[in-house]
Amino acid sequence: MYRPDHAAHTSTTAHHDDRVQFLVVGDETSLTELEAELALLPLCARGRVFVEVAEQSGIVPLTAPIRMTVTWLVRAHRSGRPGTAERCAPGEAAARAVRAWSTEMLCDGPGATRAIVTGSWSLVTEVRELLVDEAGLSPEDVSPAPRLR
Repeated sequence: MYRPDHAAHTSTTAHHDDRVQFLVVGDETSLTELEAELALLPLCARGRVFVEVAEQSGIVPLTAPIRMTVTWLVRAHRSGRPGTAERCAPGEAAARAVRAWSTEMLCDGPGATRAIVTGSWSLVTEVRELLVDEAGLSPEDVSPAPRLR
């Protein structure tokens, strides 16, 4: 059946919209806060969740909106800096994941990205700097905002 409302879609208009995508990042120190932040998102929220934990046993059931993909990053299964025999340091796996995700998913065009970062001070600081300084997100779009002293 021909639908005239679909005739306007072209390769340049299809799949482009102004919805917000979310990036949520946390670690084993912030699972309760992370769960609360996910519960506050709209049911139709879309985006990615990265949770870094030390061991496989740190993975717990986590409820997220259906269009959010949750990825658990287990440090015990990851190496540290390339070319060394070091273990993955706290925050390193999450920062790598965010860098890779932002390189692929943050594109020019309609829509916006909001980031929610929870966890240790070093994780929050590194991911925030990565998103603002390297990926070009506005500081206002990365939560939590820096505290004024």
